Amino acid sequence: MTVTSNNGPGSDVEMATDLISVVIDGVEMQVPKGTLVIRAAEKLGIEVPRFCDHPLLDPVAACRACLIEVEGMPKPQPACAQVLGEGMNVKTQYASEIARAAQEGVMEFLLLNHPLDCPVCDKGGECPLQNQAMTVGRPESRFDGDKREFEKPVNVNEQVLLDRERCVSCARCTRFAEQIAGDPSLELLQRGAKQMVGTADDEPFESYYSGNVVQICPVGALTSASYRFRSRPFDLVSVPTACEHCASGCSLRTDYRRGVVTRRLAWDDPEVNEEWNCDKGRFAFAYQTHGRIDSPMVRENGELRVASWPEAIAAAARGLAQARGRVGVLVGGRSTVEDAYAYARFARTSLGSDDIDFRVRQTSDEETAFLAATIAGTAVSVSYDELESAPAVLLVALEPEDESPIVQLRLRKAARRGTKVLSIAAVASEGLAKVDGERVAARPGDEATALRSLEAPVRELLSKPGAVIMVGERAAGSPGTLSAAVELSAATGARLAWVPRRAGERGALDAGALAGLLPGGRPLADAQARDQVAAAWGVAPNDLPANNGRSGDALLAAARDGAIGALLVGGVELSDYADPALAVAAVEEAAFVVSLENHHSAVTERADVVLPVAVVTEKAGTFLNWEGRPRIFGQVFRDALTMSDAKVLSMVAEAMGDSLPGDVRAIRAEMGALGPWSGARFEAPMQAAGSPAEGVVLASWRQLLDSGLMQDAEPHLAATARPTVAIVSARTAQALGDLVTVTGPAGSVTVPVQAGDVLDDVVWLPMNSPGCHIHSELGAVPGSTVRLTSGGAA
Repeated sequence: MTVTSNNGPGSDVEMATDLISVVIDGVEMQVPKGTLVIRAAEKLGIEVPRFCDHPLLDPVAACRACLIEVEGMPKPQPACAQVLGEGMNVKTQYASEIARAAQEGVMEFLLLNHPLDCPVCDKGGECPLQNQAMTVGRPESRFDGDKREFEKPVNVNEQVLLDRERCVSCARCTRFAEQIAGDPSLELLQRGAKQMVGTADDEPFESYYSGNVVQICPVGALTSASYRFRSRPFDLVSVPTACEHCASGCSLRTDYRRGVVTRRLAWDDPEVNEEWNCDKGRFAFAYQTHGRIDSPMVRENGELRVASWPEAIAAAARGLAQARGRVGVLVGGRSTVEDAYAYARFARTSLGSDDIDFRVRQTSDEETAFLAATIAGTAVSVSYDELESAPAVLLVALEPEDESPIVQLRLRKAARRGTKVLSIAAVASEGLAKVDGERVAARPGDEATALRSLEAPVRELLSKPGAVIMVGERAAGSPGTLSAAVELSAATGARLAWVPRRAGERGALDAGALAGLLPGGRPLADAQARDQVAAAWGVAPNDLPANNGRSGDALLAAARDGAIGALLVGGVELSDYADPALAVAAVEEAAFVVSLENHHSAVTERADVVLPVAVVTEKAGTFLNWEGRPRIFGQVFRDALTMSDAKVLSMVAEAMGDSLPGDVRAIRAEMGALGPWSGARFEAPMQAAGSPAEGVVLASWRQLLDSGLMQDAEPHLAATARPTVAIVSARTAQALGDLVTVTGPAGSVTVPVQAGDVLDDVVWLPMNSPGCHIHSELGAVPGSTVRLTSGGAA
């Protein structure tokens, strides 16, 4: 478990610096004032039994399993809630018959109605109740009555199932829901022997973090629908890994059996995700085996056919060599740092091109300049711990609960300690309410104006030491917003952090997978930077592209118009681009397309050569999270035959007469030798705000659980996704009725109406959810003008 400095009666009380002297089991020790008995005992290596206690949750003393004797007190006290005082003499079960008998009695009481499910229980083999029943329980049961029985399982939600008779009312799950996630719909219902976990009025437990209650349940009462009865802990092989779904950078534990991943758990990482993760990171792993491409393919007579690796590699090398100097490279957000580095080097050396971009979303020249000037190659400037201790945090074009869930949890933890959270937005979201946040009203596209006209009290907050400005990737679509954020940071001293949505984006940026930018944040146009990179790559500086290439829509437009002769595409979904029609046209009009992909997609359907590559369980690698912190993970399946993008690119390079490292260790060594850039950087952007849009304006972001490919084949997880609705102001909702048709430049969608805290003349839609894909169906982006029609009429 995570050991925190929050040793007081509540987990939100900071450790005091004053030391006091106490005695535990005859051992004198000094501990900080406010330390709980159970924490002090842990420091001595004394294990006091517990079920309700968790170092990241407020003490509640619900299970009473941790009773100890305190000299001078008339009866045993719960170690998880008893604060140590000066001179206190404590005896645990190892030194006190009173404590031992008390613990034994409580354990016997807890087992009265607990069923003997151990042979079939998912928790069997890793169960605290099993372990502690053996260590502090009676050797034989004296109970000969009938145990309580309930129909089971009960769906707490579609993903979490409850076996009610196993519950010991420890309240871990309810406290997590209320304190950590901010979703207090899970409660202990009824009293006495009938007490059990449930939700009010049989409403589902709606939370992006519901899987955590399964992991922290100490008795197997809460189980996962996707893992239930699938395996036993002693049948599993466990491997520490990192989450590939977003830029939060969670540490995970991946468990597999007979070559198949059976579950993923949050791994203890106090500096990042503590002991939590979101449901997407926990449950969305079936895509790794669903719909995979397992053989290379080449196009012959207009049709793709299976080919051997030598044939496919030769075809890819031949086609790319013919277009050398006129090749565009599109790198998806799933790429590891090592793979992105391989794409960046392959583009510059083997292809002679600087036309490369990792951003499969809405982009802008302003964002390119912002990333190159302030983010690429920089060290960690804002950490999770610093975010948690910040006096104020300003969110700009960022919805953490959907776009970076662990940032949301840290902000909630910070808000409970007094951090002021503000968000420049048109929508006061549920996530903002969970961090006690305050909205600074701005219509989509007007964020730059709002930043430059912040009131004095807000500026004063941001001027306090440790204040943070967090900018999301959607700021790229709001002219002037990134420039205004840089200006505000400089004016107030608040530190600036960029929070992309995808796991691979920050690493791809540092690896140089962006036009005009070499690894480590080095400008392509800088002579010293070119010399350093050329020396590391074993080429002459003049062999590198002479001019900055194209990125974003300019790269796609060049491919569509024939200015680019070939495309190399790795892990890209064309529908994720802000203009999917342009992206499709770019791939269709390119004379030659090579796709490195692990799943069938719109790109593979149109590619001339398809080369299958590994998913995260089949390779080792590194992600950089939004902090810039490396999240290194090993290969889960060491006998996997599928190769990484970097290895496949090295084979293509060899076929082209070039040399490219394909081994993870070699790539890391080469990147390490290059190191960060300490020379002149790009100029920070200085762009004015855009003109305010007229009429009804669209607000949008991608929800955590949506129509993304990496959530495929997870029906239980999909069932917990939030419904597709249009959120408007109460006045607008009253005028529209139950349904609304939202019409954009390219089409319309009809969805239910939901009233919310939204600015008038603004409508919020999910960006990429079932029944609503704003890019492809509306031809719109956040800030676009749309038309609302009541009901289903267009």
